[in-house]
Amino acid sequence: MDFSDLQLSEPVLRAIADLGYTTPTPIQEQAIPFVLRGRDVLGCAQTGTGKTASFTLPMIDILAAGRAKARMPRSLILEPTRELAAQVAEAFDLYGKHCRLSKALLIGGESMADQIRVLDRGADVLIATPGRLLDVFERGYLLLNDVKILVIDEADRMLDMGFIPDVEKISTIVSRMRQTLLFSATMPPPIRRLADAFLTNPKEISVAPPATPAANVTQGLIVVHSTDGSGHGGLKEKREALRVLIKQEDVRTALIFCNRKREVGVVCRSLQRHGFDAAMLHGDMAQAARTEVLERFRRGDIRLLVCSDVAARGLDIEDLSHVFNFDVPTSPDDYIHRIGRTARAGRSGRALTIALPEDGKYVALIEKMIGNTIPRLSVEGLEAADLAAPSSRRRRQGKAKSEPKRPEAKRLEAKQTEAKRPEEKKPEARRPEEKRSEEQRSQPQPGKGVAPAKGEARRGTARPRPQREPEPPVTGMGDHVPAFMLLEIKLPKKA
Repeated sequence: MDFSDLQLSEPVLRAIADLGYTTPTPIQEQAIPFVLRGRDVLGCAQTGTGKTASFTLPMIDILAAGRAKARMPRSLILEPTRELAAQVAEAFDLYGKHCRLSKALLIGGESMADQIRVLDRGADVLIATPGRLLDVFERGYLLLNDVKILVIDEADRMLDMGFIPDVEKISTIVSRMRQTLLFSATMPPPIRRLADAFLTNPKEISVAPPATPAANVTQGLIVVHSTDGSGHGGLKEKREALRVLIKQEDVRTALIFCNRKREVGVVCRSLQRHGFDAAMLHGDMAQAARTEVLERFRRGDIRLLVCSDVAARGLDIEDLSHVFNFDVPTSPDDYIHRIGRTARAGRSGRALTIALPEDGKYVALIEKMIGNTIPRLSVEGLEAADLAAPSSRRRRQGKAKSEPKRPEAKRLEAKQTEAKRPEEKKPEARRPEEKRSEEQRSQPQPGKGVAPAKGEARRGTARPRPQREPEPPVTGMGDHVPAFMLLEIKLPKKA
């Protein structure tokens, strides 16, 4: 099958031919016909399989007829990061160059006034990140009543970044008479619930098992010792291993992923000191600086890009040969998205991960998700280490401490504790002859039942308390009768 069999318009097919594409990917082949029919689509496919084109191509055809009004876009595409939003905007420019469609981009780090001026002219396609979109909407510069197509792209990344509440709010603001498209590389339960809430009878498309790496990615794992004694978790050994791997491998361009933004700067400066052309990319950089670094990396001016997970989703770098995980990701989904930056569009690539022995639990989670063991590799000049398996005894102890005791266990424990206590002797009952009579109890005892008078406590004498006379028992109302009850009652005489 080629693109001409998907019922796309002639201008779109011409743009595709100009880019050199002839055969659609599986996700494009299955999704494009249903999008053209107006169906809601729930698409799940690996990264690098062409999900962006699977919704941009049919959207161009659908939006070709009509014109947008000021501040009322006709379609909305939500993206988790600025880089991915800019990439989708670029895709619309490429695929829609023979069509007269206007677009607007709402992302953070750019001038809001300039973005609002573009909205004032009308936008057929609005590509936005959730935070900036809600900011502009709440200021009154945007209306979403005319949105006919809503696209939620990289939904699992939206979940990771905490955007799902914003996405739910936006979905309630947009017109209900719309077509909704949701695409994701993985499908965790929260994304499934989101789809059930906002999609109507969607066509579910899954071209590969969720959370599986591309078949053309060659994976490898290098485990190094932490022997520097500096308390930095083997950072020195990992940097040395990274430099050796870059020299051994035929690296054209590579992404180097770190878990923390602080380590991004440390690794980048270390590579630069050793003569490597490297730059860094993380979320704390200004948008202009991030855009400049990406452009230099795409042009080939920079061979190594050290980055955080902000670059793990959506970056489409042509012919990216390698991905290095300087840190083992704590989430298996992040591993899938990281290595998915290479081996895109049918190409091949290599993904190498550097680990410490204590990273064994994270590696085990990754291997469980992908269903395979990552091959272990060795680095010349560095002694290989083994991953430390998580202690089952420690896990059981931690679980026992963390779990609250059940009521039955508490009662059993209380019974066992009571049984272990020594039996207390109960006081013996006194015989009747030992009991004192009422008259004896009423008499004051020496040193008991008396209150010392002032000045007498020092002399050792005490004044006895005055004894009360016993009151006679009261029966009925007693001897006293109220006077009103003794009055004579006079009855009226009968007529």
